Parts: sequence; structure tokens; C-alpha cells
Amino acid sequence: MKATTAIRRLAEHDRRGRHVFAGEDLAKIFHEDSRRALAACLQRLVKQRILLRPARGVYVNNLSGDRGSGHTLEQIAITLRRGHYSYLSLESALSEYGIISQIPIDRITVMTTGGKGEYKTPFGVIEFTHTKRRVSDIISCTVDVGRHLRIASRKAAWRDLRRVGRNTDLVDVGAIDAD
Repeated sequence: MKATTAIRRLAEHDRRGRHVFAGEDLAKIFHEDSRRALAACLQRLVKQRILLRPARGVYVNNLSGDRGSGHTLEQIAITLRRGHYSYLSLESALSEYGIISQIPIDRITVMTTGGKGEYKTPFGVIEFTHTKRRVSDIISCTVDVGRHLRIASRKAAWRDLRRVGRNTDLVDVGAIDAD
């Protein structure tokens, strides 16, 4: 596939607000049938810096105006754990609520029904922590704030932090029940 065709197709998706893709998404977008042809196409687009590859199997449209937004890291997290329920929690959620004195600048902490792990990307670090919670529990203890990932409620983030054995010294416990 020519770079101009790839750029045009990526721009169509960018206009719809999508700039992070899994490799299989790009196979459909670029209409590549063979794995070898897709791999060659993706390698060429990464080399030309049209696409960035922040993690194995994940690609970001480098020409997108949104790629520098703070939520690109969340989109990468969703792509890495596609098919699983994931939500911002632990230090990330507590920081957003102003309950913890440290502010993670280049890191998000995500609870997921998928596997645990840490991914260092050019956009920041994604730390996944596994949870065995039922989907109904996840939905009931998280809030949809109009972003890509749901965010744990104050109490759920505090509970998650204690459950996984993280440092709780920096938490303003009195602010957990505040609305």
C-alpha cells in the first residue's frame, strides 16, 4: 500500500476521533489479506514515522492532532487489554480526586480483568493490576467520565489501593468520603 493511501485512510479515522489501533484493526483498514504484506506495510509506515509503535501490536497515527492529548495513554491501555474490563484506579484515580498528594505525570494505573504488567511507551507508563472482580461490581464501582477508560469511585480506588498492598501514607483518608 502506498503511503498516501495509508495517510488518507488514517485521516478518515482520525476525523472520527480514533488514532490508536491494534495490528488487526489496521489489516482491515488497509485491506491487507496476507500477514506478510501487512507486516511489511506496517514496518514501512513506522520507518516513515507515519505510525508510531508504542507497544507490541499497538500503533498510533503520528499525524493525528490528538496523539499528544493526555488520553492517548488510556487508548493504548484499552488496545492492550481489548476484550477485558479495565478502569483507572489506584494512584491515578486518587490523584484525579485530589486525595493523594503525589500526581503521576507520565504514568497511569489501571485495574483490569486481563493480565498484570507494565508497559513503557513514548506516551508514558501503563501499569496494569489484575482484578478478579465481577463485571457487575466493576460497573457499579466506576464512573463514566466521558473518556476512554472508566474511573474508580473514591471508595473503590481506596479499596483497590489497600487490596493490592500499595503505600497508603500519602492518602488524605478524610477526603475519601467527601463529595
